[in-house]
Amino acid sequence: NMAAVDWKKLYWHLPMNTMDDEMGRPNPLWKEQIEHSKLDAYWEPLRYQNKFDRIRVPVLGVSGWYDDEQIGTPLNFAGMTTKGHESVRRSQKLVMGPWPHAINSGTKLGAVEFGPTAVIDLTGLWLRWFDYWLKGIDNGIMKEPPVRIFIMGENVWRDESEWPLARTRWTKYFLHSGGRANTLSGNGTLSTTEPAEEPSDSYSYDPAKPVPYVTDASFAQIGGPDDYREVEQREDVLVYTSDELTEDTEVCGPIRVKLFASSSARDTDFMAKLVDVWPNGFAQRLTDGMVRARFRQGLDKPSLIEPDRVYDYDLDLWNTCQTYKKGHRIRLEVASSAFPKYDRNLNTGDPLGKTSAMKVANQKIFHSKQYPSHVVLPIVPGK
Repeated sequence: NMAAVDWKKLYWHLPMNTMDDEMGRPNPLWKEQIEHSKLDAYWEPLRYQNKFDRIRVPVLGVSGWYDDEQIGTPLNFAGMTTKGHESVRRSQKLVMGPWPHAINSGTKLGAVEFGPTAVIDLTGLWLRWFDYWLKGIDNGIMKEPPVRIFIMGENVWRDESEWPLARTRWTKYFLHSGGRANTLSGNGTLSTTEPAEEPSDSYSYDPAKPVPYVTDASFAQIGGPDDYREVEQREDVLVYTSDELTEDTEVCGPIRVKLFASSSARDTDFMAKLVDVWPNGFAQRLTDGMVRARFRQGLDKPSLIEPDRVYDYDLDLWNTCQTYKKGHRIRLEVASSAFPKYDRNLNTGDPLGKTSAMKVANQKIFHSKQYPSHVVLPIVPGK
């Protein structure tokens, strides 16, 4: 029973590996997985995205841009169509709607309405799929384009022949500031102009007061198209915003951030969030992601960082598919926590999940000729 647990209180419990005991339901699997915090042999039987060439099944992948499972579905499609066994490369389909984890359940998420076409006859699609593959009924489903995606903002469905889209213009938007990108009213900007010599931005990340992530205490969903204006008032959130767009701009595909940063800690986290800022100020979250410093070279190769040394970090922000309408602005938030979506890095470099001691980390984000921090946006030109 979800309601039997005070989740908001439980999230704060340390050390993490006794959270199950605190909840009153000891769970050996919880402790076991925390014990294996790096990618080691323990995880190998559970992994499949390094084994696409061994999969021999046709797959219809369905997810939503606001589904917290949306990282896997497009990755699986891309993996199966490029690395999959030849016999099944052409038997893959991908459908991505403007949906939360409860796919196809409504046309509205939070304050954002996606229009009457946001709900489809999904049962009919499943039926056609199974009729073809299980009953051999040639209903034409495999003659249709393999990818069907919903472009949010424009609120239309579109057929495509691959993912990511081949015509994508991967465009770097660079971080800029006068040294004070902190909060919504700071001087952080975002543009395609490469940085010259600019002062770095800095903030303190205190694990005892993490940056909140807007989400309900629910197993069904982590985050939606939520308004982040209130969170952007915090000193430990850097805000980089573009000028108003002079024309509709479609951003559709995987989002990555390259961050040049230093920390006073031996280990810490860096978070980034892509936002669509409406003319009325509404700051709509599109997608976000993070990197834990000790895993900067891979989950299988943990190593602590040297305090105050500049490293470059790759952040995977998963995917989105949004038309930024004319007059809207592109925004990137940078912080070091997103709680309770991610557990707090305690900044000590101690073994993960087993300790309670914490330190405040002093973070610096660089954007200069030598350290050009940026987000790579998949800009899709009209067909």
